[in-house]
Amino acid sequence: MANQKEQNLKLNISPEVSQGTYSNLVVVSHNPTEIILDFAQMLPGIEGAAIRQRIIMNPIHAKRLLAALNDNLKKFEQQFGAIVEPTADGTVPYDIVGKA
Repeated sequence: MANQKEQNLKLNISPEVSQGTYSNLVVVSHNPTEIILDFAQMLPGIEGAAIRQRIIMNPIHAKRLLAALNDNLKKFEQQFGAIVEPTADGTVPYDIVGKA
């Protein structure tokens, strides 16, 4: 996602942001100049999903994000094993992360 010059960039993060935000649903939309990612959280017993963060980026950065996610997921699976998708009824045949 980052070129060599950007990889040396020092990133600062506030304590509030460093805690992160949990999301188990992402809604992706777009217009001619932007990709919009709405990160939401769905919880049992609560109707609907609460959007926790909206990230708006240009298409070039979105494409770089996609490449970085693909690269990191490959590395993750090499280290920890295949990520197993849930079945239609929502159950996972084995561990969420593990060999099927």
